[in-house]
Amino acid sequence: MASKGRIVIDSERCKGCELCASVCPHHSIHMAETFNAKGYRPAVWVDTDEQCTGCATCAVICPDAAIKVYRQVALRAVPSGV
Repeated sequence: MASKGRIVIDSERCKGCELCASVCPHHSIHMAETFNAKGYRPAVWVDTDEQCTGCATCAVICPDAAIKVYRQVALRAVPSGV
């Protein structure tokens, strides 16, 4: 079973550099049409196909530490007698 992930972007910390959008393997990050308080167009997470695996590439590349990643991994059953 594949991992499921989700991200949370702090729009007020984001400076709109678009690095996260450029590295997302599922193209689930876009730039907002609106501006934050500092006048930047922040990144927004748009995972309509639910393909995010929580790989965290976006969070690693973010120079503003504006992205938190949450990942849910399915646990495997332990065979009896082990």
